Amino acid sequence: MSANLEAKKQVVSDIVEKLKNAECMMVVSYSGLTVEQVTELRKQCRESDVHYCVLKNRLVNRALQELNIEGLESLLEGPNAFVFSDKDVTAGPKIISQFIEKNKLTSLEIKGGLMGTEVIDVKAIKELAATPSREELLATMVGCLVSPVSALVSVLEQIAEKKEAA
Repeated sequence: MSANLEAKKQVVSDIVEKLKNAECMMVVSYSGLTVEQVTELRKQCRESDVHYCVLKNRLVNRALQELNIEGLESLLEGPNAFVFSDKDVTAGPKIISQFIEKNKLTSLEIKGGLMGTEVIDVKAIKELAATPSREELLATMVGCLVSPVSALVSVLEQIAEKKEAA
């Protein structure tokens, strides 16, 4: 077997692992981005533990076939980048959507993706981008839990002060 074929099999295997570990995977068309824009986007992705990579469409398609995932074939045409969010399903969509909006880009376009093994469209990805992150939701929940306790402590302090005064 040729070394090239072995290398391609290894890449497909790596893509399969990325897909298995990803909470969300997005396909984005990136033609027309400058080197500076791509560098900045990759930096933002790294900081949020999101993987942005350019892969051969054919190899991604082969990995999807190995996982019996159908429905993305039509998106795998032209120059594409793939964005994998491993820990927070909203991280990748937020970064890409904010980057497009901030830089007013028409050269970076969300085409669709996967959430787990389910194919999602651009609308679903934009909804994910608008959803608070896991950390934001946890902070809100903690705030909701602490608020009644704080109010109870305040009432108990007032009762104690009244009893002392009496």
